[in-house]
Amino acid sequence: MTFVVRLNRPMPAVKSTTIKSAAARLVRELPESASWDDLMHQIYVRQKIEAGLSDLRAGRKHSHASIRKEFGLDA
Repeated sequence: MTFVVRLNRPMPAVKSTTIKSAAARLVRELPESASWDDLMHQIYVRQKIEAGLSDLRAGRKHSHASIRKEFGLDA
């Protein structure tokens, strides 16, 4: 079973809510037929999104051009 991460409504930052309440929300939003793997995937995706947003807020980001240059993709 494949689930799509819905981004049509903002996800509250983990800082403004507890991990426990964020996890409970993820569980509530899963369909009744969801498996443990489905839940773990949703938690993984959420964790990666939060880490990326945290990196952006901390200024840890690279431009598209700098990544292309690093991998020798300048055209």
